[in-house]
Amino acid sequence: MGKRRVPDLYRAPFPLYSVKVDPKTGLVITAGGGGASKTGIKNAVHFLELQLVGEHSYSATLLHSHDTDTRATMNLALGDGTIAAGQDGTCCLMKFKHGSQKKDSKAAAKDGGNSVQKGNARRRGGKGDKGGADGAAAAGDSSDTKDETVQITVSTLAEVESDLNPQDPLQKVVRFSPDLSLLLTGGTDGHIRVWEFPSLKKKFDFKAHEGEIEDLDMSPGNKLVTVGRDFVCSVWSGNQLAMSLKWYETLPHIAEKTYRYMACRFGKVEDQKDALRLYTVQIPHKRDRKPPPCFITKWDGRSFLPMLTAPCGSEVISTLAVSDSGTFLGLGTVTGSVAIYISFSLQRLYYVQESHGIVVTDLTFLPEHKHIRGNNEAAMLSVAVDSRCQVHTVANRRSFPVWLVLFFCGVMVVVVVLLLQHLFPGFI
Repeated sequence: MGKRRVPDLYRAPFPLYSVKVDPKTGLVITAGGGGASKTGIKNAVHFLELQLVGEHSYSATLLHSHDTDTRATMNLALGDGTIAAGQDGTCCLMKFKHGSQKKDSKAAAKDGGNSVQKGNARRRGGKGDKGGADGAAAAGDSSDTKDETVQITVSTLAEVESDLNPQDPLQKVVRFSPDLSLLLTGGTDGHIRVWEFPSLKKKFDFKAHEGEIEDLDMSPGNKLVTVGRDFVCSVWSGNQLAMSLKWYETLPHIAEKTYRYMACRFGKVEDQKDALRLYTVQIPHKRDRKPPPCFITKWDGRSFLPMLTAPCGSEVISTLAVSDSGTFLGLGTVTGSVAIYISFSLQRLYYVQESHGIVVTDLTFLPEHKHIRGNNEAAMLSVAVDSRCQVHTVANRRSFPVWLVLFFCGVMVVVVVLLLQHLFPGFI
């Protein structure tokens, strides 16, 4: 498929590194920044209101910008109104509240606070923004002020050191456990740290990998899977190693250390309540003139036996996402391309080459509520270092009711029988 352009849903005045959707409020929360360097690029967490336009398209309005001072948020996780944000070598917990406050039009126009107007003023003043030409910058102007003004309040709860690398500490990944009782972090020092939530009392701290942690995820049964740059994907029970996964054994022609694991995610199985799958992405360890393919592997999420491995193109994968129902997988690449795969068969359903101008840093599927998803089979957000947030949709495939198909089949049988009777009298 050739190149095609995906319209920007939103454009921030700083590089974007993470995006999540709050399932309760429908807020899109995206974050990033320029870090501690004195370039004038801000560091912030942005709260966006997502609106469905028609059946397939979306628009976004900036409701609030939360300044994070000199630290860019490189990764984040959401859990019941709480944001766990990875900033340098720390994990910062922030509580956000979404409400409304009645104001008259004049007061709303003057009050910058946390209103839509303040958010859009910040966006228009940021670098790389063209005064409302991109995304939804025009939304929320004072001329459109309503009596009911959306309010976003953010408060810092606590902060813990999540990476103790003496040279350049950096938290690379953070996750809440499915039951929200634990918070898990991993970084460049190779340690996994498990914190009780919300007390943030440290439960485990163990060396999981030699080198950086690339990714981690936890199953509903509290099985922890971690991925490191040391070619290892491990399954843990508490802080005890249960097993190491070896995807290359499914493909005998693949040598042991020619690929390394990049990402891991658990996913549900549609229409199978107790079934669980684990998906891992493997990328080449070294770059060649003729790039070899990357691979996705699907595992049984309880026995951790490999079920299927499939190639997913020669562009190096940078991030992985799984839809809430487990039906779809999302992939982003270092060259800015975005793809959606069917999890059952690992076949590609959607692909846009170089949709972003540079590496895709995070993906998330919209919650599978009809009023948010619209007439789309899947809808996924992507963010990248190019400061753009885009939405990628797969329209519902048209289908006919079973009774209508059976009716037409019956009609065809009758027509064929009558035709044969006419051509060959005495056929019946």
